[in-house]
Amino acid sequence: MNNQQTHSGIAVENILEKQKLDVNLGMKIGDRVRVKTSVVVYHNPEHRGKAFDLEGSEGEVINIVTTWNDRPVSANLPVLVKFSKKFKAHLREDELEILS
Repeated sequence: MNNQQTHSGIAVENILEKQKLDVNLGMKIGDRVRVKTSVVVYHNPEHRGKAFDLEGSEGEVINIVTTWNDRPVSANLPVLVKFSKKFKAHLREDELEILS
């Protein structure tokens, strides 16, 4: 996809690409993280259909969501964390701490 748009013959740089939709995270893909606040989910396959609190769980950042179908988005929960082979969850940066 082209990162420039043309308007009246003038090339305009796609500002969203540079700003990454204001996602200014201190973490990056590959970082090990721990959930530091209470976050209850219902989609953990090991606890199917039941409330499960992720607080204290550790995982790896596998994506920081800024696009969907090649279109820029401003995700409410931009950090995708993989906790196990079958379980991933989208979280906010303030719900996570980077492990050293």
